[in-house]
Amino acid sequence: MTRKSFVVNDVLREKVRSLASVGVPQDDIARIIDCDPKTLRKYCRVELNRGMAEANAEIAGHLFATAKAGNVVAQIFWLKTRARWREREVPENPTPGTDARLTSHVVILPDNNCDLALTEELHKAQQESFKRKQR
Repeated sequence: MTRKSFVVNDVLREKVRSLASVGVPQDDIARIIDCDPKTLRKYCRVELNRGMAEANAEIAGHLFATAKAGNVVAQIFWLKTRARWREREVPENPTPGTDARLTSHVVILPDNNCDLALTEELHKAQQESFKRKQR
C-alpha cells in the first residue's frame, strides 16, 4: 500500500501558523492536519517558526505593558530574564555596620614584633575574625 501524498496549500500553511502561534505543540499540530511530525517540519518549517515567534512577541508585548503599568512581578521577571539581573546571596552573619552584600576579609599581615601595640592589635583582630567565622 502506498502512502498518501501530503499536499501543502496556503490554507494548510495558515492553519499551521495559527496553531503554532497559540502554543500548540508540533506533535499535536501534526495530528490535527493528519501528517507525521517530520513531514510537518519539512514542509511547514517557516510557518512553525513564524507562529512561535508571533506568539512570543505578543506575550512579550503584554508583559512589557504590564510591567510599565506598575506590576512588580512583571518588572522583576523582565529584569531577571531580559536585563540579566540576579539576586546576590547574603552572608549568614554579616559584620555589623557594613554593607551585607559585600564580603569582608581580614588580611593577616606579618609582624616582626617591633611594635608591641601593633602586634597586640593584629592579634585581637585575628581572634575576632576567627570568632565570627565559627558562629
